[in-house]
Amino acid sequence: MNSYDVTVIGSGPGGYVAAIRAAQLGFKTAIIEKTSLGGTCLNVGCIPSKALLDSSEHYHNAVHNFAAHGIDVEAPKVNFSQMIQRKREVVDANVKGIEYLMGKNKIEVHNGIGSFKDATHVIVTKDDGSTEEIESKYIIVATGSYSTELPFAKTDKERIITSTEALELKEIPKHLIVIGGGVIGLELGSVYLRLGSEVTVVEFMDRIIPGMDGALSKELTKVLKKQGMKFHTSTKVTEVTNNGGGVTVKAEDKKGEQLTFEGDYVLVSVGRSPYTQGLSLENAGIETDERGRIKTNSHLQTNVANVYAIGDVVAGAMLAHKAEEEGVLVAEQLAGQKPHIDYNLIPGVVYTWPEVAAVGKTEEQLKESGAKYKVGSFPFRALGRARASMDLDGFVKILADEATDEVLGIHIIGARAADLVAEAVVAMEYRASAEDIARMSHAHPTFAEAMKEAALDATAKRSIHS
Repeated sequence: MNSYDVTVIGSGPGGYVAAIRAAQLGFKTAIIEKTSLGGTCLNVGCIPSKALLDSSEHYHNAVHNFAAHGIDVEAPKVNFSQMIQRKREVVDANVKGIEYLMGKNKIEVHNGIGSFKDATHVIVTKDDGSTEEIESKYIIVATGSYSTELPFAKTDKERIITSTEALELKEIPKHLIVIGGGVIGLELGSVYLRLGSEVTVVEFMDRIIPGMDGALSKELTKVLKKQGMKFHTSTKVTEVTNNGGGVTVKAEDKKGEQLTFEGDYVLVSVGRSPYTQGLSLENAGIETDERGRIKTNSHLQTNVANVYAIGDVVAGAMLAHKAEEEGVLVAEQLAGQKPHIDYNLIPGVVYTWPEVAAVGKTEEQLKESGAKYKVGSFPFRALGRARASMDLDGFVKILADEATDEVLGIHIIGARAADLVAEAVVAMEYRASAEDIARMSHAHPTFAEAMKEAALDATAKRSIHS
């Protein structure tokens, strides 16, 4: 029987990072993966979706923006099979990178489904049905999540699809219906919108990206509508039917009016659920909550002292970088260190174009809590860099404490927002005031100048360029 100090079940961003950090700290480490190293994120999530987003953005620019830049080309055509192939190559390269890191850090990889025999023993069931048993002092569960299904819209992987199938379509849809106006639905909807699909988003809540600041939702709706995306918010889907060559989606709006949508594919993106099937948690006595997530304390320790859980399988935002931070935290705790995570400072990003990114409290949250705050904002269209690149949509919004000027939240929609939010995280990690940001030199011309200008607006209503 193989024996280890630390065994990680699941090799997504949380799992493989936890394994690497544990190995760095001197633990004999193993990782168990039932499919391909990298988990959902690298194989059928973050990475392939960004590859298609980038490819579709290049095409969109060739069709709509090249001429304005003085680049004359014949009408471009989409080679969709090549686009999908490039996406696969990007995924393969990333997976090979994880394989390299496992070898470099002397982490033993066990391919198969991991399930608890008891609190210190895991059974690995391989594809051929054979099994092996692993003994481990500590076990970290990092099995991630899967796309949540609607009870009346079971995925058939043909016409009623999840994000996994949307990344491997054989054709560009004529009309893609997206159920759910969250991150996944909007990103994949954007891919096909740019490639020429009609895209209709049906969202139960009263706005898209409902968990983010309302101003971001309003601006993103406006921009995506301008690009051609259609929205039906405050609308409840009641029925989805695969007609063989297409789909019919029936819904009801807030006025009780019955709506019918006809398309050739429907993407169900109504959230994700923790993946605990097959783990046999009961054999180790590990408790879960009412939503099927593994219960943990503030140290990510389960009710079984030597078992920890991280990432999408526990409470909190389902984000790759949140899982990574948790993986490091657990490994360092096992080594006797005292790491910490401030969950308020885990940024959220939507990779549409323009991008959307945020960290800290939303204005709605501050109002609900009764906090006294002030707001500063600055539009991208007032930036020289944005004018040069024709990326005029969006703004930076900074929320700061009315009395102390400490930054409470930063919300960005615009070009490179996903990268700009890192400055916001750094500032808030060190409890910067809006004035602190305003007094830092920002290179000109850059998109980052919007951060400085918004901070000037927040601290003293004295932005220079608006």
